[in-house]
Amino acid sequence: MQQRQLGSLDVSVVGVGCNNFGGRIDENRTREVIDAALDEGINFFDTADMYADGRSEELIGKFLSARRQQVIIATKFGNDMPGQGRGARPEYVRKAIEASLKRLRTDYIGLYQQHVPDPEVPIADTLGALDDLVKAGKVRQIGCSNFSAQQIRDAQAAARKKRGSARFVSVQNEYSLLHREPEDEVLPECEREGLAFLPFFPLMSGLLTGKYRKGQPIPENTRVAKFERYRKLLTDDNLNKVEALIEYAQSHGHTILELAFSWLLAHKPVASVIAGASSAEQLSANARAANWQLSAHDLEEIDATLSEVGRATARVSA
Repeated sequence: MQQRQLGSLDVSVVGVGCNNFGGRIDENRTREVIDAALDEGINFFDTADMYADGRSEELIGKFLSARRQQVIIATKFGNDMPGQGRGARPEYVRKAIEASLKRLRTDYIGLYQQHVPDPEVPIADTLGALDDLVKAGKVRQIGCSNFSAQQIRDAQAAARKKRGSARFVSVQNEYSLLHREPEDEVLPECEREGLAFLPFFPLMSGLLTGKYRKGQPIPENTRVAKFERYRKLLTDDNLNKVEALIEYAQSHGHTILELAFSWLLAHKPVASVIAGASSAEQLSANARAANWQLSAHDLEEIDATLSEVGRATARVSA
């Protein structure tokens, strides 16, 4: 599998989002997904301390500790972690990483990410604690998640004030064919700063797999079927766009899944597309979906198609 640069790390262009581990899928299914990922040449596993209240990290540690040199593990701190705390104060950063290292059964983390901004803590303080971890060899690279363009600028400016200090090398925000907010400011900022971008929810909770179709019943035992917050994604606009994207992909001999992955990877700052998987089969499909080389003309056609669908939906709704 192709790899791209993320700071000093070389990560596979398809990564594994590990939020399902120990939650939506049990220990055996988690092992199957991890094994399938390694078989497909994936080396990038992205988790967070809060996923399944630490169980995701524990299972990654259990199944990858013997193959630690083959993989790059990314995790996050800052969101509420039962029994541990939350936030980005230096003392908490030091506490959080020790807990993650223990659960992951490792002595270092490839990419350690601030999960959410903490308005109560100056970013310079957090960066100082993260720099100490890098210098101690406990972290290779640091990144941020859910940061705005201005928060990214503030963080980079703070890091520059301390010569030789570690700085964020990546930004992980939501981005997909159906959620394009990062294009306004965050992606351009990543290009200016040379930051890698890691899109989460690249398949818009399954909408971009083609499993949810206009006029068809919602498949049972899916997140959209079980949770109202996901059903809210099934708007007329989204479903109309999904139909148009399926038609576009099929007319070029591909699937909407291949389009979703390859479209993201056609954007320069994107280093790896992080997608969750609940089975080995789903993981393998994700891994093989990144091989469509989209041209600039293809991207223009896709934009035009989505814009026309959006206008048509708005006219019907008016």
